[in-house]
Amino acid sequence: MLLAADIGNTNINFGVFNGKKLLKRFIIPTQEPVYAKPLAKIFKQYVIQQAIVCSVVPQSTVKLEKTFNRSLHTKAVIVGRDYIVPIKNLYRYPHQVGQDRLVNAYAGIMLYGAPLVVIDFGTAVTFDVISKRKEYIGGMILPGLSISLDALNKRTALLPRIKLQKPREFIGKDTKNSMLSGIVYGFACLTDNLVERIKAKTGANTPVVATGGNIPLIRAFCKKIDKIDQDLTLKGLYLLYERYTQ
Repeated sequence: MLLAADIGNTNINFGVFNGKKLLKRFIIPTQEPVYAKPLAKIFKQYVIQQAIVCSVVPQSTVKLEKTFNRSLHTKAVIVGRDYIVPIKNLYRYPHQVGQDRLVNAYAGIMLYGAPLVVIDFGTAVTFDVISKRKEYIGGMILPGLSISLDALNKRTALLPRIKLQKPREFIGKDTKNSMLSGIVYGFACLTDNLVERIKAKTGANTPVVATGGNIPLIRAFCKKIDKIDQDLTLKGLYLLYERYTQ
């Protein structure tokens, strides 16, 4: 079995694969002091033979790799170091693209074709654009929904710290719901408008696939998303592993 790990700034998303089948998903906070303890239950439940990791947090990559090496008695595969995502990267400075964005692009191409727009609603919100020639063109990076809420609290005198959740109404009738409405509806409108502008360049029929930790919340408010795939990055890691080992 394969254990895929996507290290983000907030959480590490894991997926256990038996062949192409995703058997289990689970999450560990990236700032968890020790990874070995929560992973021990997985190693007891499943016979993990290999691990593949993509990451945007270098220090956590080292930490998780050491845990895997001790527990699995095999070296984990690190995307960007051991495996290169097989997609033509047209970024002005290709090394600046996060490996998770390239994995999402590769998974999107393999599962949904090209051209394609992939939106990841994570700690940051990223838009990734793939051409009809299956080239990674580039995209946008925005602060995520939770970061935006935190900024309102930290950079103002009177706005409270609140938990991200569905707003009660469109026009907020109290401070909490005014903040939630502004963030959720604001990001939904932003998403729909950016998609329209991207499609003006890639073609009106370009599919839009969305993923990420906050997609369950915002999906109902966006009109321009065609497909939700919350496991897109994990699937991409499996497809990448399959490509290199077949």
